Amino acid sequence: MNQIKTFNDRRLRLLSQMQKGVAIIATSPSRLRNRDAFYPYRFDSYFYYLTGFHEPEAVLAIIAGNGQGNAEQILFCREKDKEREIWDGFRYGPDAAREAYGFDAAYPIAKLDEWIPKLLENQPVVYSMFGQDAAWDARLINWINRVREQARSGVSAPSEIRDVRHILDEMRLFKSEEELSLMRHAAKISAGAHCRAMQKTRPGMYEYEIEAELLHEFRRLGAQAPAYSSIVAGGANACVLHYIENNAPLHSGDLLLIDAGCEFDGYAADITRTFPVDRKFTSVQKDVYQLVLSAQMAAIAAVQPGNTWDMPHQTALQVLAQGFIDLGLCQGSVDAVIQSEDYKRFYMHRTGHWLGLDVHDAGEYKLKGQWRCLSPGMALTVEPGCYIRPADNVPQHFWNIGVRIEDDVAVTSAGHEVLTVAAPKTIAEIEELTQ
Repeated sequence: MNQIKTFNDRRLRLLSQMQKGVAIIATSPSRLRNRDAFYPYRFDSYFYYLTGFHEPEAVLAIIAGNGQGNAEQILFCREKDKEREIWDGFRYGPDAAREAYGFDAAYPIAKLDEWIPKLLENQPVVYSMFGQDAAWDARLINWINRVREQARSGVSAPSEIRDVRHILDEMRLFKSEEELSLMRHAAKISAGAHCRAMQKTRPGMYEYEIEAELLHEFRRLGAQAPAYSSIVAGGANACVLHYIENNAPLHSGDLLLIDAGCEFDGYAADITRTFPVDRKFTSVQKDVYQLVLSAQMAAIAAVQPGNTWDMPHQTALQVLAQGFIDLGLCQGSVDAVIQSEDYKRFYMHRTGHWLGLDVHDAGEYKLKGQWRCLSPGMALTVEPGCYIRPADNVPQHFWNIGVRIEDDVAVTSAGHEVLTVAAPKTIAEIEELTQ
């Protein structure tokens, strides 16, 4: 995509909704892992959404009028430093960054404390991500106080601090075709990784060996990193929703639940598949798996423009509740099982979340207290599950069966598009792939 135009258009959209004031948005800092070793750097999603700039130590300032009615977009970033580039790699520097990314001006990040108070002078509102980082909040308040100190000189400080995420969340919720193209690619890579994991799995292997196969495929196909910590959960571990130890052996007769997706150029994929360690579902595993798959297919069918966000969840819940009754896990009518929340013994989470630059992406789920309607450009996951832990009132042949099936789905004008369709999920497809 035309990066300069894409990111400039987003900044202009933000400007139009700000109408007045200054937005100051910082990227993520580098994080120390131990002593002088740092975690792999990952930019702040809001900052990247507006700039495309992926270096640390950077701040974006957008001025919606500077007293003379002029708007301005300014980047603060690290200076060009040939010595540091020998150790740490390429950095743009202000001049090259301004030209490459289409800013009106760019200055060294070391000048931030000098420049920001000047930009805040006589501005009524400052927009920032207040409350996200205490150190940044303190710095912002200090800048505002420095402007207040000039009151006797006739200089006014911003009287309001607004959360810029209120505007940006709504912008990020609706993906452009360029964004969806990146998400399709992340989904394709991730689907290939799941296929590789299915084919490589054998009894006696360890969960971390299968995780290694996922990571191999992510990087081999150009993804920069996993989008989140991969869940590779065999047997009873599949009943732990956020299991990430990935260190247990895989046993014949167990299911393996894998929740893993890559990040490609900032955009996340999020896929879950569940399959038998020894390549063949048992009869009871088939019953539970087919129930979850039926719930997921019904939920995906409910992803339609005009339907509410909650409809796929409620649709999946109806199918699951009836299935729990049919399997003897719950008693009573479907309505009674849902009203009493008895189903939550086996299904305790919701059926999806927004997806994009973050795996749990930005965007409100309700507007004015009501579930919002799905619209073209939205992207979400659909991920019902069933997790059966040992209990006195649960037949033993169900114990330690955990199944989740998750796909990434974009809302279209005609209905929906399953971005992760390349990852097999029917019983027949899985058993054929793993033979």
